[in-house]
Amino acid sequence: MTTGTLITVAPTGAESAKTEVPALPVTLDELLLTAKECEALGASVIHVHIRDVAARPTLDQGRLRETVAALRESTDLIVQLSTGGAVTDPEADRLAVLDAQPDMASCTMGTVNFGDDVFLNRWEFIVDLHSRMQDRGIVPEYEIFDLGHLTALQRLLGRYGLPHGGHVHVDFVMGVPGGMPGTAATLVAAQQMLRDLPTGTTFSATGIGRSTIPVLLASLSTGGHLRVGMEDTVTYAKGRPVESNMQLVARAVGFAQLAQRPPLNPAEARELLGL
Repeated sequence: MTTGTLITVAPTGAESAKTEVPALPVTLDELLLTAKECEALGASVIHVHIRDVAARPTLDQGRLRETVAALRESTDLIVQLSTGGAVTDPEADRLAVLDAQPDMASCTMGTVNFGDDVFLNRWEFIVDLHSRMQDRGIVPEYEIFDLGHLTALQRLLGRYGLPHGGHVHVDFVMGVPGGMPGTAATLVAAQQMLRDLPTGTTFSATGIGRSTIPVLLASLSTGGHLRVGMEDTVTYAKGRPVESNMQLVARAVGFAQLAQRPPLNPAEARELLGL
């Protein structure tokens, strides 16, 4: 069992609209305030999507670079940029995210139905993303939306080598309509498949929507880590909207402490992830 818990906060995402979720941090100032608050509570990684002046999802290079620089200046958090963006973003723009030189970036390991949309991740694109991160010293977090994505990851590492830093870390994204369900049984099955990956591979788990609590508890009990945030749920409990990302991080920290696996600080998280 891992003795500490890596807590990632995913504060914004690309799906929710500011008009429908007023507490969603969409400006740089809002994002920085969220980052500072969540770091103080126990988060060590921030998974970043950005918005434009109209609060729409964007992969604008200038905004990405400004965001990375501001987060590094204001916090000690590990800055992880999303290369997923929105499901409509072209591959070239998603690859260009790496030009902002984050500490980490997401690497989704396959195509998945995403509600009424399709989140397309071709094999050639995955290889390109993985290889560019190796060359630039960026540590990937491999996003797993379905169990077959773990087999794809085994193939990727076997053919193209370990990521920068040598440590493999995956995030199970559970409960997306079209992906694997957010249940304890599914998480246990996914965790067992990690045996086919390099020794020492670690995992975090993300429960979307109503699967947030079951996935959180299952991940802690099987030695995994946590990702929480308003990207993944905007409801704290039935009929109760999330008031801030702090609320979700505080709940995760509380459960981690109850499990006697207190949050890792950013320095400890860097050591774990090979940064």
